[in-house]
Amino acid sequence: MPYISNTDAERLEMLKLIGVKDFDELIQAVPPQLRIKGDLKLDDPKSELEITRKIQEKTCRNVCSQSANSFLGAGVYDHFIPAAVDTIVSRPEFFTAYTPYQAEVSQGTLQYIYEFQTMICELTGMEIANASMYDGASAVAEAILMAVRKNRLKKAILPATMHPDFVKVIRTYTEGTGIELVFAPEKDGLIDLGALEAMMDETIGSVVMQSPNFYGNLEDGFEMDRIVHAGGKALLIACVDPIGLAILNAPAEYNADIVVGEGQALGNNINMGGPLFGFFASKLDMARQMPGRIVGGTLDKEGKRAYALTLQAREQHIRRDKSTSNICSNQALCTLAATVYMSLMGRQGMVEVASQSAKKAHWLASEICKLDGFTMAHPNAPYFREFVVNTPIPAATIIERCQVRGIYPGTDMARFGKPNQLMIAVTEKKDRELLSDLITALKEVSHA
Repeated sequence: MPYISNTDAERLEMLKLIGVKDFDELIQAVPPQLRIKGDLKLDDPKSELEITRKIQEKTCRNVCSQSANSFLGAGVYDHFIPAAVDTIVSRPEFFTAYTPYQAEVSQGTLQYIYEFQTMICELTGMEIANASMYDGASAVAEAILMAVRKNRLKKAILPATMHPDFVKVIRTYTEGTGIELVFAPEKDGLIDLGALEAMMDETIGSVVMQSPNFYGNLEDGFEMDRIVHAGGKALLIACVDPIGLAILNAPAEYNADIVVGEGQALGNNINMGGPLFGFFASKLDMARQMPGRIVGGTLDKEGKRAYALTLQAREQHIRRDKSTSNICSNQALCTLAATVYMSLMGRQGMVEVASQSAKKAHWLASEICKLDGFTMAHPNAPYFREFVVNTPIPAATIIERCQVRGIYPGTDMARFGKPNQLMIAVTEKKDRELLSDLITALKEVSHA
């Protein structure tokens, strides 16, 4: 955004027009103790050239996944993205287009959203999907709110194996709504199904399952179905990984009612953690309870294929008390990238990406566990492309020593109270040489 300077004379003119004599009178509502005393400690003015150099200097301190051997994950994953994805997404008719409020002038945008929805339904096995949510975490929160609208029960069970950052977002979304959040404990890196079954009663409105969970482990969706749907009105909300769905059971197979997830892995770059997008699908009978927008296909008066925003459940479009959510739009550009990516990869390509990621992750885990002092944190839990290992020394020390070699070995679990654990993510991009480099580094730095 350009900087627009104002002279002292122009400031005085604006203050006079507002009806105050000076700036202090303008901010008199702000308590004196909260106001800055004295001048800000700013550098002297610089030219555009000097500012450009300064920004470039800071930018060069960033390390991208192309120049480092990175095994970071924890929710954002480094999958290969064909060059055609960015080329198509960067076309001006897509890149500069605004969100389609006026559907009749946005046929191209609406068409790819329709295709995106269709692909999400094919991946999840669900009957209907919306145009996307802000991210995976907000999608889970919106799913809990939708469950309340469906069955009027304000008690939701979250798994202790859920991503902690997701939990924070859910708490924020549900604060002040009267929704009670309770947690099913974990056992060996998975939901304690026995404890969950004991928690179920007629007051439970929804149960969330994240699979792969925060540790990368795969929960048992079929047992979750049996427990959640044994009686009462509780809905099963499945938070899933879209890449994993290429080779894992579709949520519809274990009778999930609502399916959500983080879609970044579908053709969107890491970009230091954003922007992301959430996908949201459900059974057809909940279509009118779904947040956001749904694009539908129809025929115009000439019999030609046309697309329209079929359902818009935002307060801007319908009566405020009937709105399902205040989500303003959808992550259109990110979902376009996902749509192009899935179209290019095709069914077999998606299977190949998921299979390679899983096989390489399992090979790496087995090799790491041959090193002295390294063991699987959850040896009996199945996993997809991410796993947690116990380390002989604090993971922070291992990470620091590996980074000197240009290797980012994974996520330090100290942030989550487990300093001697390292979470490692593997994608199809890792060849045998890159995997072996990590194994060698772990062997050497852990006993230095």
